Amino acid sequence: MEKGTLIEFRLQGERRLAVAERPEGKKDWIVVDSQGQSHKIRPQRVEYIVSGGPYQSSDIPSFIENSQDYFDLDSLEIAWEILIEEGKSVNPQELAELLFSEQEPVACYAAHSLLSEDKIYFKKKADSYEPRSSSQVEDIRHQLEVQAEKARQKEEFVRHLQQALDGEVINWSDSDHARLEAISKIVLQPEQNHHTAQDLLKSLGKNSDHQSVFRLLVQIGWWSEHENLFLLRSSHSVNFSSKVSNVAQSRLQAMSDDQNSDRLDLTHLKVYTVDDESTTEIDDGLSIEYIGEAKTPRIWIHIADPTRLLTPGDELDLEARRRSTSLYLPTGMVPMFPSELATGPMSLVQGNNCSALSFGVTLDETGAIQEYTIHPTQIKPTYRLTYDDVDEMLELGLTNEPELADLAAAAQARQQWRKSQGSIQIKMPEASIKVKENEEITIDLLEESASRHLVAEMMILAGEITGRYGKENGLPLPFRGQPQPELPPEEELMLLPAGPVRYCALRRCMPRSEMSINPVRHASLGLDTYVQVTSPIRRYTDLLTHFQLKAHLKGVDLPFGKDDIQEIIYSVGSSSYEATLVERQTNRYWSLEYLRRNSDKIWQVLVLRWLREDEGLGSILIEDLGLELTHRFDGHVNLGDRLDFKVLHSDPHRDEIRFQEAIGANL
Repeated sequence: MEKGTLIEFRLQGERRLAVAERPEGKKDWIVVDSQGQSHKIRPQRVEYIVSGGPYQSSDIPSFIENSQDYFDLDSLEIAWEILIEEGKSVNPQELAELLFSEQEPVACYAAHSLLSEDKIYFKKKADSYEPRSSSQVEDIRHQLEVQAEKARQKEEFVRHLQQALDGEVINWSDSDHARLEAISKIVLQPEQNHHTAQDLLKSLGKNSDHQSVFRLLVQIGWWSEHENLFLLRSSHSVNFSSKVSNVAQSRLQAMSDDQNSDRLDLTHLKVYTVDDESTTEIDDGLSIEYIGEAKTPRIWIHIADPTRLLTPGDELDLEARRRSTSLYLPTGMVPMFPSELATGPMSLVQGNNCSALSFGVTLDETGAIQEYTIHPTQIKPTYRLTYDDVDEMLELGLTNEPELADLAAAAQARQQWRKSQGSIQIKMPEASIKVKENEEITIDLLEESASRHLVAEMMILAGEITGRYGKENGLPLPFRGQPQPELPPEEELMLLPAGPVRYCALRRCMPRSEMSINPVRHASLGLDTYVQVTSPIRRYTDLLTHFQLKAHLKGVDLPFGKDDIQEIIYSVGSSSYEATLVERQTNRYWSLEYLRRNSDKIWQVLVLRWLREDEGLGSILIEDLGLELTHRFDGHVNLGDRLDFKVLHSDPHRDEIRFQEAIGANL
């Protein structure tokens, strides 16, 4: 270089023109830019030398302005088309001649600028630029379009986010959804890295810690204040895929009466369905048929037959298998099947002709099974009753409904028979937590009642019949068993207060139930064999049993072999455990929220059991609500003591609750 040479170099990645002022040492030069600022650079940093000169730094602004007249990106594409046909490389001077028909310094610099800024058509090779292939240009164009679209979407997302924060209702786009889902994973999957979402929040000036992200998503209306994070973290989706929904609709349209032609017609029987008022999936009903001159009562337990709408391995079956169970949450149910099927043709709907798998059974005078039969049937449910309805009808002793009294008597006999077989009864209070759409919370205590006892015993009876049938015929079924527990000595139990404290001590000794393809004793039920069969709309193992039973009754090949059943039991067991965990966590959340809202109330609690007695940590029971919680006692208390407690602090989001004993009028 010489003094007055106009050169281009990069400063922090930005192209800049400067004029050589003087050498600095042996290798460096001092150059001055258009703003009069001096820079020390080495010759290697010079990217382009403008011909002509000498120049002054004051010449730079006009030189740049003049070069702008030559800028035309379309002309660069034209040059690329020409050069790629000829297979030629090009330097700035040659490009200036090709595009502008001249090689003046300003034109050459403009050509150099076009080539330097170009990311599509040319790539630099030594001192010249080589045209890229057509396929490379197409790929680059596509990538740039994608990048531009992402930038546009991000800009749109930022705008929508701010509008939502300002209280506007936003119609979030698909790309917004993807970004919000990514951000939500910071809360839902805190153990994983979420760099992209965190960087996005940082660019928006938002904190990316767990609590801040949750508050942000609530503030913009993406989540509610009481969003069920336990459900979102699980594999159980509230909605069904469009594919599954389409299959459900096609099954509805393809239904015909021909499917019932080979069923035992029991439509003449009076059928009672008994459920909670909120239940929409009606999957069991009860009848009594009086046989012969002696009017011997034959109990019929009718179970909904969803398998008539399914084929093993089809979309609906596999979806139900994946879900494993319906979820029953305070805010509502998440069904195993699409609701249009589960609450429609799969259910035992009052007044409709319904398909069922019916278990007919005659009991002996002790309550043991004397004889039984199983049939695919057609029934017509007569009454849709709630537990309260049945309790009232039993209490009134209605003479026009003798079947209910006979069913209740049979249930009592069954309980006594199972007790003689070693059944273990544990009667712990149970809470029913409901949350309405306006987020009003109610907690009801499920009292022991004749109606609930009746239904429970009939369902256990159907399970025993199924187990016997499977055992007698060598069917691979999901048998459910429970190992014999090691119970405390009777004298030790009698030292504990009767009621929940004693039952809690028994409950702690009970091993978990297990599923096996082989018959096994169920200790707490007092049964040598047992298979759950009464909830095929909402429990997949029951549905699996229906598939097997119906195939055997028809005399056709079983749809599932032993290995198939074992594999399904394993996969469904994992999903069912997750579902149970979601239900427990959700119930606890709303329990703590209920107590938070009622922190001014005084609750009577029962000291239930010790968790770590030396630390004063124990389990307490709020008897009016049926809620079991933990508490650390400061002073001495005994199991079975009843104390008045008040909520000191409750935070369902952090899963925290603390009580204090209510002593004195100020509390």
